[in-house]
Amino acid sequence: MGNVRGLSWQQLVTPLAAVIFGLIAGGFLIWLSGDNPLVAYGGMLEGSMGSSDAFGRSLEKATPLVLGGLAVAFAFKAGLFNIGGQGQLLLGAAFSAWIGYRFALPAIVHIPLALLVGGLVASTLGALAGLLKATRGTHEVISTIMLNFVAANFTEWLVSRDGPWNDPDGGALARTPAILPSAEFPRINGLPSGFLVAVLAAVVVWWIVRRSTLGFEVLTVGANSKAATYAGIGVTKITIVAMAISAMLAGLGGAIQTQGVIGRFEPGFNAGLGFDGITIALLARTNALAVIPAALLIGAMDAGSTLMQSRTDVEPEVISVIQAFILFFVAAPTIVRWVIRTRAEADTGIDLATGWGAS
Repeated sequence: MGNVRGLSWQQLVTPLAAVIFGLIAGGFLIWLSGDNPLVAYGGMLEGSMGSSDAFGRSLEKATPLVLGGLAVAFAFKAGLFNIGGQGQLLLGAAFSAWIGYRFALPAIVHIPLALLVGGLVASTLGALAGLLKATRGTHEVISTIMLNFVAANFTEWLVSRDGPWNDPDGGALARTPAILPSAEFPRINGLPSGFLVAVLAAVVVWWIVRRSTLGFEVLTVGANSKAATYAGIGVTKITIVAMAISAMLAGLGGAIQTQGVIGRFEPGFNAGLGFDGITIALLARTNALAVIPAALLIGAMDAGSTLMQSRTDVEPEVISVIQAFILFFVAAPTIVRWVIRTRAEADTGIDLATGWGAS
């Protein structure tokens, strides 16, 4: 078949096959534990799609995953690996909560302002990592990992018992006060409107990468920074901008989580979401539009894990194992191609064996 929004048919086969193989491997694991895989997967499907409430939970779970996946995917286009999504998401979630509870504004101003502030504050972490990469040669994987700890500890201090944003009515709980209703994302027919923002962000990122001058420069730098320099592209500027945009996307995911799901900032509710973006980006082959179904899949699995557990004796951690199987098959496309006997494809996606963001 032809090209589907930047992905060839052969490139689509690998992630689809990876999902199937991951579910089969997970089913075998469930069977070994003494449970019926069909009953377990049936419970997971019903818990994620069986009603409007269940579908709404799946969309809620998928929303920060879409933005986290976009964050990783966009950085990959510039030859960079942003592994700091967790810290960036925490900053976005915390600062959007501060705007949400601190200022009384009309909803038409309050909602986008809290969202924008969360994203912009998070972008500073990415810009810093990009600046260190471009000017000092500091590898972005190292710097973003270290900045994760900085962001996590900083946001925990902000909401700690003696922190400036602590909820005085929360007792010993580390959290902000509840955001005002004017800062909350509304639900549309029971479905979270924050998901629409995530879909819009995916479309915008796709357009930037595929249609804009900035996207051309990002792709050129990611393909060959020396050739980009020879062509007159400012590699330093693109490196900083790409990391800043990547971090902003992760921060928006945290902001929507605060404004559309939790209603305040509590560090524990955001644990691990930033790292899940790596799985989403790999499953989507760094294609911005493909990030949406990839996030929906993982979000639905998470949303359906509770009912799956109630129907069987399967522990919810099995979902994480299944996701790990899927990621393994995505990251090892040679195995997938050998199993399904597809012809070797020209790899224009990600090859983890060649390193991360090498210039």
